[in-house]
Amino acid sequence: MSQTQRISKWLPFADAASEGLPLGQLLRMSLFQVSVGMASVLLLGTLNRVMIVELSVPAMIVALMIALPVLSAPFRALLGFKSDNLQSSLGWKRIPYLWFGSLWQFGGLAVMPFAILSLGFEQAAGPEWAGEVLSAAAFLMTGLGMHMTQTAGLALAADRADDETRPRVVALLYVMFLVGMGLSAVIVGYFLRDFGDLRLVRVIQSCAVITLVLNIVALWKQEKLAPKSKAERDAAPSPTFKDAWSDFMAGGQAGRLIVVVFLGTMAFNMQDVLLEPYGGEVLGLSVSATTLLTALWASGALLGFALAARWLRGGLNTHLMAGRGLLVGVGAFTCVVFAAPLNSVFLFYTGSAAIGLGGGLFAVATLTAAMTLPNAGRGLALGAWGAAQATAAGLSILIGGTIRDVVNTAALNGNFGPALATPSTGYSVVYHTAIALIFVTLIALGPLVRRGTQTTQQGRQIGLADFPT
Repeated sequence: MSQTQRISKWLPFADAASEGLPLGQLLRMSLFQVSVGMASVLLLGTLNRVMIVELSVPAMIVALMIALPVLSAPFRALLGFKSDNLQSSLGWKRIPYLWFGSLWQFGGLAVMPFAILSLGFEQAAGPEWAGEVLSAAAFLMTGLGMHMTQTAGLALAADRADDETRPRVVALLYVMFLVGMGLSAVIVGYFLRDFGDLRLVRVIQSCAVITLVLNIVALWKQEKLAPKSKAERDAAPSPTFKDAWSDFMAGGQAGRLIVVVFLGTMAFNMQDVLLEPYGGEVLGLSVSATTLLTALWASGALLGFALAARWLRGGLNTHLMAGRGLLVGVGAFTCVVFAAPLNSVFLFYTGSAAIGLGGGLFAVATLTAAMTLPNAGRGLALGAWGAAQATAAGLSILIGGTIRDVVNTAALNGNFGPALATPSTGYSVVYHTAIALIFVTLIALGPLVRRGTQTTQQGRQIGLADFPT
């Protein structure tokens, strides 16, 4: 057995490497996902808690700040298209967007702690709305940088991987995203255990520096130089985004796939901010017990990514794998719903892990399907996928929280009768809504699965050979 075979046997995702993208360069490139995961933890977890609890900022303002990065998500398709068609003198297409995305991400985090602290204290000078505007700008800069970095980074990885290893590269990059989230949550939580203004500045600005370092290491020498003269750049065709989008949608599957991604992401993410409150308020779990939910969800997601890599290596149709993820999601949300009437913590934990498993399968399957779409550059396809996913995630979190609050207010006031006058009613409605959305997603996915089956029966399997070049 050769050394490469021994490494592939024991090291997870070692088989994602290829001649054009060796394992060392692949692992180094994946560091941009660690930085994006770190920024996600800060925006969606740490900072909103700090603003609400320690700084007593109104929850509505905090929700608006968190929603701002989502507003930049639809621009991912445009960013991907621009990276597909960039005409630079050095011949780079992805690196400039990775670099400027890193700068936006760094800049937003660098000024964020000062902007946030200005929300919680009276200003000595300047307009009263300065704190809100500065905080909004910091969140928006960070969100734009995250989307730009992730879109260009995924496209660069897809460019360098070969047809056989590209699906496993996708799975590896999402594992690194989860690793970045997990490590950042533990480390940032540790350093902020004794909260103070100066400590907040130090921690967030340290994250800004780490972001820039990780991304520079990730992009270093990852794209070959191909210098072009000004005449060559001027002579190159410059398609418009409108024409490219029309060509992308003319592929037949693109529009339906985007709808599937949007609906499925809404279903899986509607519970994002409700699982821990559900465990504490309904099942009476302690803070330490509900903290395990994140680990269970991440473990399920990692298992989903591993299964996805294995099934894709075996040639499984991506749309069929997405359907499997959705069916796992139905079972997961069913477990969570029945955990309350049965007072079963085991069912609750099982459902939490299964949500991660189903969501992981669905994410990898739809991302790989987007990369196989005809009539599209990789940047545009990945940008469209990312825009649909990020927008759906932001909207679903807002909708889920709103449904829970509205329904629980009515239920506890006795509007639905004494049997439903419990805190679990609002949560149950959210989880049933998620199940309904999964069935709607399965309906939308059906024609894609049938089309893939027909193609396989004709002797040509959709998948590895169909990645755009």
